[in-house]
Amino acid sequence: MIAGEHIYEITSTDVIPYVISTLHLSEKQIQNNNAYLQMIKTVLNTPHFYFSYTYDLSHTMQRLHNTTPEFLQMPLHERADTRFVWNSFLMQDLASSPEQYKFCLPIIHGYVELMTAFVNSIAFNWGIVSRRAIHRAGTRLFSRGIDSNGNVSNYVETEQLVEFNGDRSSFVQTRGSIPLFWQQIPNLKYKPKPLLIQHEDHQTVCSRHFDAQIFHYGKQVLVNLVNQHGPEGVLEKAYRDIVHRINNPDVRYEAFDFHAECRRMRWDRLNVLMDRLAQDQEQIGYFLLLRDGTLISAQDGVFRTNCIDCLDRTNVVQSMLAKRVFNEVLSKFNILTKIEEHPFLEDFFRQVWTNNADVISIQYSGTGALKTDFTRTGKRSKIGALKDGVNSLTRYYKNNFSDGFRQDATELFLGRYIIQEGECTLIQCPLESERNWRYATFPLVLLVASAMLVAHIIMPSRYTTEVLLYMLFWGAMVSGTFATIIHHGKQYVDKPKLL
Repeated sequence: MIAGEHIYEITSTDVIPYVISTLHLSEKQIQNNNAYLQMIKTVLNTPHFYFSYTYDLSHTMQRLHNTTPEFLQMPLHERADTRFVWNSFLMQDLASSPEQYKFCLPIIHGYVELMTAFVNSIAFNWGIVSRRAIHRAGTRLFSRGIDSNGNVSNYVETEQLVEFNGDRSSFVQTRGSIPLFWQQIPNLKYKPKPLLIQHEDHQTVCSRHFDAQIFHYGKQVLVNLVNQHGPEGVLEKAYRDIVHRINNPDVRYEAFDFHAECRRMRWDRLNVLMDRLAQDQEQIGYFLLLRDGTLISAQDGVFRTNCIDCLDRTNVVQSMLAKRVFNEVLSKFNILTKIEEHPFLEDFFRQVWTNNADVISIQYSGTGALKTDFTRTGKRSKIGALKDGVNSLTRYYKNNFSDGFRQDATELFLGRYIIQEGECTLIQCPLESERNWRYATFPLVLLVASAMLVAHIIMPSRYTTEVLLYMLFWGAMVSGTFATIIHHGKQYVDKPKLL
């Protein structure tokens, strides 16, 4: 519940056709139609979607407080923040007729966890609401950077809420991809090199992005956690230079080389960053509204945090900023001074932010987040590092061999690709694109060569010169074929087809 209003999570969905029969479709159309349906189901099965019949879940508590009574009387779908309504395209036909407004329920995608906590027999409600933006939504490597309208990939607004006896508090943070034109196309390599697209007008679109953020939130504190050397360092320098050239007084840039500062498990070094941001956090503040309607404080600005993915490092820093506000709010409510004094509450706090990290990561990258052992326990461990390794390998597989389909699913669901009348008959369906001949040939050769090499290693009772020559030949075949596949890696990746 938020402000006494119920919030619901969608647990299952069904797709019901208007036309039950498919006899009028050709075999190829049926095949492609099934693929499109599977895309829709893939998005619907991605955790988690949320809605409310009475509470405008797309807006922060502060934005709702600043609206007029007339605005609050509008239907939910008309007054919702369109940046975060994931079924806005699906509602278009229904929303064209006022008598159908009751069926137009805005749905957000992200993560919501709300609970009642007890400290010294005092009960209060708290939790977080993360809203994923629909603009430039997509998968980890196929959706990077910014578009010409100033929308960035993996943009998420996260709001931490605290309610006590009618008093309400809210603290909002945002995350989003580095707002420049850049790409990191999967190519079978473990970590494809991020590339800045040189010929684009980075300054104009970056300025457009900041203008929109300032309009929605006020002052922007840009916390950039990417490496300051190597391929990520190129992006960091470009981002820093663009911000400097824009020279907006409402934008402040703060770079922190997360991996360099915290190497060898020195995660205490994050306190250096927190100290740097302390004055900004004091100036930005948070939203605090008393039960009698008195506004004690308002949030004027946000921390806009990013790393290369805006997932793992980003969530760690966001949770630390949120914890500082959480302590201050609970102190204002006279509930406690520090949550560190109540281990069970601190565990709850860490658990919620860890869950947020995992869900947002699953939605974007296909796996849970990395570095969650620190968010969960406050310490970095070798077991946590091992789990990160497993998640990284899983990400590698999904980003290379299944994310093209997931990207297409997102484009179709959000209406960025609309199925054309006469696909497969009058015009070619984009799903029918053909692979290069190398796609099947070289993996087959690699499989045969690997099998022969293994057979020559384990089968002979003794190793003669002839056997050793065979082993050398098949080993060379394996190496050469593998190198060729890596060289043409982009042809073996599951690429999006619709756009």
